[in-house]
Amino acid sequence: MVEFFANSLMNGFVKSSMMGQGIVLVQILASVFMFAIAFNKWKGLSRVSAVARRVTRDVMGGRDVLEYYLARHPNEHTPLENIYWATCDRLLRLLAPDARSLLVGRQPGAVVAVTDNEMELVRALGYHVLDEEEIRVGRGMGAITAVVALAPMLGLLGTVWGVLDAFADMGEAGSATIATMAPAISSALVTTVVGLLVAIPGVLLNTHLNARVRALTSDMEGFTEDLLGRIALEFKGRSA
Repeated sequence: MVEFFANSLMNGFVKSSMMGQGIVLVQILASVFMFAIAFNKWKGLSRVSAVARRVTRDVMGGRDVLEYYLARHPNEHTPLENIYWATCDRLLRLLAPDARSLLVGRQPGAVVAVTDNEMELVRALGYHVLDEEEIRVGRGMGAITAVVALAPMLGLLGTVWGVLDAFADMGEAGSATIATMAPAISSALVTTVVGLLVAIPGVLLNTHLNARVRALTSDMEGFTEDLLGRIALEFKGRSA
């Protein structure tokens, strides 16, 4: 069955016009591009998710919000790490030098506070970095969506073009029979079949990866909320 289907496609491709063959080649190249992006995206999301679980556990399990930051763990520049490091950097830069030295030196009993306005600056930066990281996490999904949408449209264009050529040839010959029309129509349909073969697995990949992106985005938003809430509890409204 598979061999028969492959032979039909190959025969149709060989007999199709230059336009049809060009469209099929473009569709194949687009599918290779799509699968490469999808594989890299899947691999990247798997790594980011694993690091996110570790960072969430270590940050939220520390005795205070800055413990993980001051321990100077290696930064792999994943979304949660970027949010955490940028927010902690902003917090420390807002503090007076003496207060910053107390925190960095981990002085026992050190009590440091930030004002309401300073807390708003920390919160604004945290949400800004969150927005940037959400954009970065979703990068590449647009290319997959574009291939999924364009592959069948290109296939339809190739089929319509092939049918037009078939009718033009029929007009020149002055007669039409099944024997003369069937090969031309069959060749014209090859581009639509290839377009669907590209689009169907692309839809499945796109759906799966979008679900993973949404799950990671939700984790990032929850982490940011928890991080900013913990900073507020530990630093806001306390006397230096």
